[in-house]
Amino acid sequence: MKKYAATMKLVIIYGLMIFCALIMLTPFAWMLSASLKLEKDVFAYPIKWIPTNPVWSNYTVIWEKFPLSIGFVNSFKLTFATMILQITTSSAAAYAFAKLDFKGRNTLFMAYVTTIAIPWQVYMVPQYIMMSKFHLVDSHIGIILMHAFTAMGVFLIRQFYMGIPNELLEAARIDGLSEYGILARIMLPLSKPAIATMAITSFVFEWNDFMGPLIYLSTTEKKTIQLMIRLFNTMYSTNYAWMMAAAVIALIPVFIIFIALQKYFVQGVATSGLKG
Repeated sequence: MKKYAATMKLVIIYGLMIFCALIMLTPFAWMLSASLKLEKDVFAYPIKWIPTNPVWSNYTVIWEKFPLSIGFVNSFKLTFATMILQITTSSAAAYAFAKLDFKGRNTLFMAYVTTIAIPWQVYMVPQYIMMSKFHLVDSHIGIILMHAFTAMGVFLIRQFYMGIPNELLEAARIDGLSEYGILARIMLPLSKPAIATMAITSFVFEWNDFMGPLIYLSTTEKKTIQLMIRLFNTMYSTNYAWMMAAAVIALIPVFIIFIALQKYFVQGVATSGLKG
């Protein structure tokens, strides 16, 4: 009887999980379906999820109508540069907060982490004024520098570092390894799950960022893929089939990076939540 009850419990849990997953995937399924339809069929009711005659030409027309390749190149440039900087700065700061003993460490860490709760809209205008005085508006360097530091990344990696034994670091110091050497040769190789988790979150945020590039980038040659899709919408606002095709293409890099690092992502989230 107990075995039957446990089995039924698992069936209900997995059933609810599958149901929630289907709900979350429905918008993506509609986007993919709409990208293979004619404009007149996109909002047809009832919804025809699988088009009878898929319009694959939508995926070629959008490249001819607008230079999406420029947006892809700019997005890759900003995303990878920011991701590498965030991993570098967050790893170094997390090591200091987790393994180095200095006055006011915990207070400084809590003050820094508290900034996560401050919405960007609060300091958006002062930040723009500051970047304008530095002559970094309408430049990729300005956006990269603004996003080079992240309190969430420091918190995530610091929690992982807390689980690494201090005895291992003491042995390395006795062998003559400097703090930078310990970080590079011991801490980073042992924290692959946390770094992969941060890489995914950083990549997704930067790739999908819309407001930042919208405010700071005005030159067409510097715009990201998200802004290119917006311009595409302005020029071809009536053709949602083309818009959905462009959105599907923009989603592919995010999908690839998540599939490649999902094992480390799950492990990193689980272990980071247990340390500290």
